Amino acid sequence: MSKRVNVLDSGFVEYIDHMGSDLTVVNSARVSFDKASTFDKGGELSEKDYRLIKYLAEHNHWTPFAHPQITLRIKAPISIRTQLFKHKVGFTENEISRRYVSYTPDVYQPYWRGKPTGGAKQGSEDFIEEGNLNKNCTDKYKAITDACMEAYEEMISKGIAPEQARFILPQGAYTEWYWTGSLSGFARVYKQRIDPHAQWEVREYAKAISEIVEPLFPESWYVLTTNT
Repeated sequence: MSKRVNVLDSGFVEYIDHMGSDLTVVNSARVSFDKASTFDKGGELSEKDYRLIKYLAEHNHWTPFAHPQITLRIKAPISIRTQLFKHKVGFTENEISRRYVSYTPDVYQPYWRGKPTGGAKQGSEDFIEEGNLNKNCTDKYKAITDACMEAYEEMISKGIAPEQARFILPQGAYTEWYWTGSLSGFARVYKQRIDPHAQWEVREYAKAISEIVEPLFPESWYVLTTNT
């Protein structure tokens, strides 16, 4: 399988590898009784297998869903990376190190949204229609981020250590990382980050993650992400 889902203007979620299937979930649960699915060799699920997967999810028996593993490569703005890195249980990440690389990163150009209303301390409202005020903010954002990139390149060219030059990179700069986690872990990320209260940008990454993981574990993904 080779698949990459583009996200935002320059980001992506890319499939790297995975281990296991829906049968892995079934058989890791059935091993408690020293049993295995009779469809194990054929690669198909029986009706009992479907019911077992549904039962496990509905009763929060998460360990069978922790055996399958998925590795993704993700490119996202630094501030979105920070939100995703909050999910630690069942995950390992290895990120491009700005101590070792010195090429100029891409920078995210947001589509502006309104500030939150009704006393909310985070989040945003709908997208703001293009207008003079919006364009002014875009122009200032681009001017400042361009200046940051130019300063970064100048520091590198003058021999400043990349580990220090990186301090000037803006929050909108893109980074990339390998992200390996369990099926249950990615389902938890998806459910939390697809919520309407989550930031729009991170919701776009949640959709991309689902687009890649769902075909790998269709039955498990369905019950894990729809089960409340």
